[in-house]
Amino acid sequence: MSDDDARLDEVAADLLALPPARFTAARNERAAEIGGGVGRRIAKLRKPTVAAWAVNLLVRDGQLGEAVELSRALHEAQDDRDAAELARLGRQRRQLVAALARRAGELAAGAGTPLSAAMADAVEKSVNAAIVDETAAAAILTGRLVATVDLAALEGDALGQAVAGSLPEALPALPARDDLAARRARKAAERAVREAERVLADAERERTSVEKKLASAREKADRAQERVDALRADLARAEKDAADADAAVQRREGEQKDAADAVSTARRAVVRAESERDAEAQRNEGGGA
Repeated sequence: MSDDDARLDEVAADLLALPPARFTAARNERAAEIGGGVGRRIAKLRKPTVAAWAVNLLVRDGQLGEAVELSRALHEAQDDRDAAELARLGRQRRQLVAALARRAGELAAGAGTPLSAAMADAVEKSVNAAIVDETAAAAILTGRLVATVDLAALEGDALGQAVAGSLPEALPALPARDDLAARRARKAAERAVREAERVLADAERERTSVEKKLASAREKADRAQERVDALRADLARAEKDAADADAAVQRREGEQKDAADAVSTARRAVVRAESERDAEAQRNEGGGA
């Protein structure tokens, strides 16, 4: 790569990280400032789409390299025909693509240009392309996109047209994958995770069973409580009836006492009357003699 090419790539990367609304003025200013052949090439740089600019922000944010590293791991798993590893990496890839697309949206919104749903979808396709295809990853990681990358639409020089400046031939240097010993250790750790997940699944099934039993026990307890409440209501009614009966007995006992007193009084009156009668009879008999 010539010095002019390197200079153009450097300026393009800086310009394409600016919000699209500021791109044209900044490009023209830099072109006039640098001048010469490089300046003329800078003046011809295309304004990026908002989605491409958001991907450039993501590259500068430093997180897209993780997606490319996952791509390498995915290829290793494919070469090894490691089904468990492929399944895990597939899930991780989908999660990472979605997370990076959200991060790009946050960066764009933070820079004053929120992404529409269509733009966010284009960003997600570019991130996915970087994970799946190393050639696309090399282009995207330049941070010089003027258009987003969709693997389904990559034909002819589409990738070259999507990148301002030079198109890299290979991925930039990224941290190497773990060596064999580290990979074995990782797989052992993953087996431990799977075993822990199995234990968790068993525990969750047991919890579900216990919860069902608890629900049944609560239902029985509710029914028993309903019976207790009904019995308590019956008892309350019976106690009231008993209290009413006791009160009636007390009234009748009072009436009985009053009647007994009346009988006693009447008897005394009878006795007095009989005594008076007898006395009167005796007086009458004495006067006649």
